[in-house]
Amino acid sequence: MHKKFKRVTGSYRKNHTKHVARARVAARHPFAVPVITISSLIVLTGLILLIFSRQGEAANPNVVVISYDNTQQIVSSAEPTVGTLLTKLNLKLNEGDVVEPVVTTKIQQDDFRINIYRAVPVEIIDGAQKQFAFSAASTSRSVARQAGVTVFPEDNVETKPVTSFVDGAIGQQVIVDRAIPISVNLYGSMVVMRTHADTVRELLAEKKVKLLPQDIVNLSLDTPITANAQLSVIRNGLSTVTVQEDIPMPVQLIPDNTLSYGVSAVRQQGAAGKRAVTYEINTQNGKEVSRKAIQTVIIQQPVTQITAQGSNLSGIKGDMALAGIAPSDYVYADYIISKESGWCPTKWQGEYGGCPPYHGTPTDPSTGYGLCQSTPGSKMANVSRGGGPDWGTNPVTQLRWCSFYANSRHGGWANAYNYWLRNHNW
Repeated sequence: MHKKFKRVTGSYRKNHTKHVARARVAARHPFAVPVITISSLIVLTGLILLIFSRQGEAANPNVVVISYDNTQQIVSSAEPTVGTLLTKLNLKLNEGDVVEPVVTTKIQQDDFRINIYRAVPVEIIDGAQKQFAFSAASTSRSVARQAGVTVFPEDNVETKPVTSFVDGAIGQQVIVDRAIPISVNLYGSMVVMRTHADTVRELLAEKKVKLLPQDIVNLSLDTPITANAQLSVIRNGLSTVTVQEDIPMPVQLIPDNTLSYGVSAVRQQGAAGKRAVTYEINTQNGKEVSRKAIQTVIIQQPVTQITAQGSNLSGIKGDMALAGIAPSDYVYADYIISKESGWCPTKWQGEYGGCPPYHGTPTDPSTGYGLCQSTPGSKMANVSRGGGPDWGTNPVTQLRWCSFYANSRHGGWANAYNYWLRNHNW
């Protein structure tokens, strides 16, 4: 072992001596010192810019309004998301509580609104099964989903207020009325339907299955519907094929003034439906030449997604109204300005991170400035009241110029928005 150690250390010394010799030779190269110096300066500059950008973000917090427990708390914070802010404030979320918008939402504007809805005790009655949970969800289906209960689109779900079963408080009772699943051979295609119909006749009427004289149904039309029954509907004398297609998920949008403009919250998760379309096939010489739809059956109803859209225009975004921008254009203006400057009226083109305090306007006429990155920023003086210099800091003045630009160059905010989507500038 001793001799082996000596051989290893001897080898290491030889290699180390070679590396030192090579480094000394490289150091004598006429370009070695400048290259090393420039590389070091680049790394140092990058570190300095990173430190200053983070300091800039911390120095420019947003005002956040948090509503919870019948109180409203207003804080100034540079926290990046809803979740990190709630953690910093030690605002604890209990089982079933709901936060709008969700905790991953970025906080990128002043007067940002956060709502915390506290859960109430819920009893979920699913046939013979009962379970207790806590939920602040706003629809019956959302309550069931939050409690981990799977409900199908055809299941009926309703909520009833009830005197609490816990400490005399007021709770909710969610009742799930299950639809019966039944397997159906629909013109050669096996599908599962769920129904509240009592008989085969009612099921076919509910699903809008139109029977023709040549159709064969394997069960009597008065047969009671039972779980997992086997039903066949076959059409003789024709070549048919049945395909399943998606039904688009319907969306219901609800304006909510307790949420900041541009922020949304899903209050009921939606789902696409399914339909079975049966086609009559026309063949010639063994090849399909045409097809005609002869039957369309809804085999799974779509579920409406309910989404609350923030409409509160307090803070800098509320200046859109003061600048004369029409409410129908808010969504277009919000998108463009969010992309151009992140709603920062003092940002120069090429600046990233938070919104810096006013540090003058660019002297280079090719540098954009302000909410809409006017190039140069002095163009905005044309809409300043009295021709004054407030365009450098006044968001209303800047928005008036933004609106003028959108109309004069693009013919309106909607056209400007579509142009931005295609070209990533405006």
